[in-house]
Amino acid sequence: MIDKFWNQLKHHGQPFIGLVLILILGTLLSPRATDGTIVFLSPGNLTDVLLQQTEIGIIALAMTFVIIGAGIDLSVGSVLAFSACVSALMMMVWNPHGPTMLQIGVAISASLLGGALIGALNGLVITRIRLQPFVMTLAMMIGVRGFTKWLTGNVNVDLGFGAIPSGQFAELFSSKAFAISLWFILAIVAHLLLTRTVYGRYLRAIGENERAAAYTGLPVRGVRLAAYIGCGTLAALAGLIHAARSHQGNPNDGVGYELDAIAAVVIGGTALAGGRGSIVGTVTGTLVLGLLTNVLRLHMVDSNLELMIKAVIIIAAVWLQRRSTGVHGDL
Repeated sequence: MIDKFWNQLKHHGQPFIGLVLILILGTLLSPRATDGTIVFLSPGNLTDVLLQQTEIGIIALAMTFVIIGAGIDLSVGSVLAFSACVSALMMMVWNPHGPTMLQIGVAISASLLGGALIGALNGLVITRIRLQPFVMTLAMMIGVRGFTKWLTGNVNVDLGFGAIPSGQFAELFSSKAFAISLWFILAIVAHLLLTRTVYGRYLRAIGENERAAAYTGLPVRGVRLAAYIGCGTLAALAGLIHAARSHQGNPNDGVGYELDAIAAVVIGGTALAGGRGSIVGTVTGTLVLGLLTNVLRLHMVDSNLELMIKAVIIIAAVWLQRRSTGVHGDL
């Protein structure tokens, strides 16, 4: 048991050390409340950080699978906006008398199904037509964003507040207990899927060497397709949480979310070349980004400087990753 723990610590050492350093730095530099408590370590602040990272964290879980399989998905931010807007439209616009609980369920199901279909289209084109993942998902990012704006007339769709079903949906999906618990339950499921199943072993083998995996008879197309379907579905789920938190569907939301998710995955130690990565590392990388943002904002650091600091951290994470694996060539 101790040896297993030590091996896990070595494998996830860099993001874990980064997380500990940010916790120490945040504690030392944190302002004090009127009663002398450390603001950074207050339960309210820490749970706020977790809630703020929930959407990126859920997307990053799925992105880990895609990247381990030597792919990339740039469409997740647009899928998030699409899901938020579709759910809001089905709840508030297509029923002028107010949504029912059944309609809420249909709206949630339709949003998740839409995300899965977008992911399936990405996966099919990438695996069947052999279009590069970057090109295909970039095109999908643009196309889905445009379709969402057309669908909503480029206006926000409000969910409403109060006791109406849509207000209850927003209250539930935006609550700390629900959103944070959902993220960590999904992380546990994703971890088990990646480490304890045949699918996880196949995905790593395909990411390491797709041609060799195909020669050995592994279902390369099916495994990679499943990763993209999962990515679209979880991006849509994040869109539901986003709609609930903002009480609206906004076709312009989600811009840059794909980059934040990729950054969390990379900081967590997943190799961009594929074949290596972990859910534990991705969750740690997501927390690193969230806590760093929180520390900087508690000290009123300019948002532009915040972006530059994050850029340096991403470069440093990739550099340390390559040193630790002995890789000196191109990723």
